[in-house]
Amino acid sequence: MEWETVIGLEIHTQLATQSKIFSGAATAYGAEPNTQACAVDLGLPGVLPVLNADAVHMAVKFGLAIEAQIAPYSIFARKNYFYPDLPKGYQISQMELPIVGLGHLDIEVDGVTKRIGITRAHLEEDAGKSLHEDFHGLSGIDLNRAGTPLLEIVSQPDMRSAKEAVAYMRKLHELVRYLGICDGNMQEGSFRCDANVSVRPKGQAEFGTRAEIKNINSFKFVEKAINFEVERQIDLIESGGKVVQETRLYDANKDETRSMRSKEEANDYRYFPDPDLLPVFIDEAYKAQVKATMPELPEAKKQRFKAQYGLDEENTAILTSSRPLADYYEALVKASGCEAKLCANWVTGDLLGALNKAGLDITESPVDYQRLGGLLVRIADDTISGKIGKQVFEYLWQGSATADDIIAEKGLKQVTDTGAIEAIIDQIIAANPEQVEQYRSGKDKVFGFFVGQVMKEMQGKASPGEVNKMLKDKLK
Repeated sequence: MEWETVIGLEIHTQLATQSKIFSGAATAYGAEPNTQACAVDLGLPGVLPVLNADAVHMAVKFGLAIEAQIAPYSIFARKNYFYPDLPKGYQISQMELPIVGLGHLDIEVDGVTKRIGITRAHLEEDAGKSLHEDFHGLSGIDLNRAGTPLLEIVSQPDMRSAKEAVAYMRKLHELVRYLGICDGNMQEGSFRCDANVSVRPKGQAEFGTRAEIKNINSFKFVEKAINFEVERQIDLIESGGKVVQETRLYDANKDETRSMRSKEEANDYRYFPDPDLLPVFIDEAYKAQVKATMPELPEAKKQRFKAQYGLDEENTAILTSSRPLADYYEALVKASGCEAKLCANWVTGDLLGALNKAGLDITESPVDYQRLGGLLVRIADDTISGKIGKQVFEYLWQGSATADDIIAEKGLKQVTDTGAIEAIIDQIIAANPEQVEQYRSGKDKVFGFFVGQVMKEMQGKASPGEVNKMLKDKLK
């Protein structure tokens, strides 16, 4: 039998507010346990939540970016369940009336564009964290995360492969970072995913029974977890068993999912409107105000980069993969006045290569756009060759000097004196009569030998253009 996979994702996006969604406690990552949980987060008697206006602003910004319906009226609800890291005994979330309604995101897989529907995006508070290590058989509770603002983004079950799911997740990750509403740090839990996976016979209209895989925090693990779960369900059905609706965890060490608990339904949580929080009213004027703060979105930026800078698909995709990287590139082009493609090649090649090797982000680059621009100006005006430019870049990376200072100090200026170059060429030709004969008999590849010998003799400082031109004249 041929099977079809059905996937829907729930992405929990931690909003980049300075304080929590219903209290003034800080949201900074890495603080000592239980030092960022105030009376509101702990659910102490007599305290009242107050909605963080920045969280609403960020939710609306996201909704506008995915062309979603923004609810003119939304409310918060209490989602009741008992767990040690939820002090109140309920989570404040949204149920019937979420702040963001139907929207969409377009993904591309294997050159084919596909639209993925987004059912809703609702605001809610995060829970604390249970710690099970180093407590000698006991569990510890860290409530620093309790009350941290989340935007839960729920897709429609429109994805049909793990590859599509990863493409959707990456696109969403890119978008929330562009919007500045989330730092996207998956290791710190700022962007994590629950995957709902089911299978059905090819051509069948109704969905199969789904399993939910909780809290996956990397693109690689999302793909691996979904692929394992698909195979598990198919094997189970084909061997005469039945898939049960449940929540499962992905074990990265064993590359498998395992049962965690039976899957709850909405009525198990006994949702009801939170009596401590007022409804949220959003009018057209507020939406216009939020829209005015929105940056250029990724797809629009990609199209502009292609048209404005004449870049190919690969360089465009790399340079627009993050907003800070795109900003760096545009600042470099403007500051240096160099050809856009030269700037693109150096950013996507040498700069990103060095950053990746060092494990740094573009925002942490030791070489700012002004100093890299100074290097590219000297390559463009033939002060140095591209090869020497790579040496200069290494010095830029290691210190704070400018390209001009490094070129002068290290004596790296390119030799453009045609007389000096001609003397070396004559010497090389005289010393290699056999290779001269080979070249003149039609073996063009030997030309590279002569270029190499000249550049070696001149310690790489000769102008490659002059060397090539003069060699061709001399070897006729």
